Amino acid sequence: MPKINRLDSTQTDFMVRLDELLAWEGVSDEAVTRAVTDILADVRQRGDAAVLEYTARFDRLECHDLHELEIPQTRLARALETIPQEQREALERAAARVRSYAEHQKMSDWCYTEADGTMLGQKVTPLDRVGLYVPGGKAAYPSSVIMNAVPAKVAGVPEVIMVVPTPDGVVNDLVLAAASVAGVDRVFAIGGAQAVAALAYGTQTVPPVDKIVGPGNIYVATAKRMVFGTVGIDMVAGPSEILVVCDGKTDPRWIAADLFSQAEHDEDAQAMLVSPDGAFLDGVAAAMDELLTEMPRAGIIRTSLADRGALIQVRDMEEAVQVANHIAPEHLELSVADPETLVPGIRHAGAIFMGRHTAEAVGDYCAGPNHVLPTSRTARFSSPLGVYDFQKRSSLIQCSPAGAADLGRTASVLARGEGLVAHARSAEYRQDPDAQP
Repeated sequence: MPKINRLDSTQTDFMVRLDELLAWEGVSDEAVTRAVTDILADVRQRGDAAVLEYTARFDRLECHDLHELEIPQTRLARALETIPQEQREALERAAARVRSYAEHQKMSDWCYTEADGTMLGQKVTPLDRVGLYVPGGKAAYPSSVIMNAVPAKVAGVPEVIMVVPTPDGVVNDLVLAAASVAGVDRVFAIGGAQAVAALAYGTQTVPPVDKIVGPGNIYVATAKRMVFGTVGIDMVAGPSEILVVCDGKTDPRWIAADLFSQAEHDEDAQAMLVSPDGAFLDGVAAAMDELLTEMPRAGIIRTSLADRGALIQVRDMEEAVQVANHIAPEHLELSVADPETLVPGIRHAGAIFMGRHTAEAVGDYCAGPNHVLPTSRTARFSSPLGVYDFQKRSSLIQCSPAGAADLGRTASVLARGEGLVAHARSAEYRQDPDAQP
């Protein structure tokens, strides 16, 4: 049976043990920070030449011109044509569902006019250019392409530039096909901190972007953190997480598979189950033992469950909700008969999967809502990636003469209270409603 932590809310040290499991330090060590700092500075100074050197060093891909590493649209289209039809249909359906959901998130312009003729409102505009980082090498994440690029396009972003490392020149056709389906405009076969630097600062070949989104390793995450301010970023994500809240009536094998679905990501991933039914927790543990032998990534799952996984017994479902809010998970499954009764009490979760038949895995690929979600308890103050991350708002203010006089008096009082006389004078000059511009 795979080792997994067992917690009971009646234990006096319950919260201490829970917080120990939840703790995760994503801060780069000194060596990583120093390496990334050097790479960013080098790319910022030397542009294409630095990117080419790091690509040769880390991806063993020798090129003399960065244009050689741009993958043309014809190559993306060919990938879409040549992948198995089943995969193409799955990509297209997933993209269509994500696009449909994203359409509901679009913000719009609005305004209203006050009685004196003053108009106030909001103007929404998309970002000009967005960079999308997609992991390469052994991993292939076409779903990441769809989840990041589709909402950007729905938001109206004119240009989405994707970077994806291709170690030894190996290109993943499924990723390129996803880029074609999602409407990515340009693709460069570069990765690592050097790709983040190229997107943030621009080079002779790679144009600078306004925001960088997408997952990556510790070097990529560190680079994104360091360039924030020069550009926007989506988030610095931690390991994947799932919390299942169950009343004990769901098939234990379903729940075991749900826990495995996150534990197989990597050794730092976190899979937890909360239930008031101790016998059910035992049943899930037995199901995990039975199913683990079928998992190709069994070694990763074992480590993840032993280090960060947990089966948690609580007094009742009300306490289960309290524990869920404290954990603030990336993915929360409410595997109960009537999930609608629990949802009002859930305050902190990246995505909520309602009912016994809703596997978290469908959210990863094709349900529609975005799979880029806050991790490491940041769901307490963060939201899933969406169209709103690729749009920005500008306030609209247009004072009528009467409004200028009225608001000017208030502004003058507050400005003089702050000792800012020029502010006050600026407002006072417009206090005469009969004054001409």
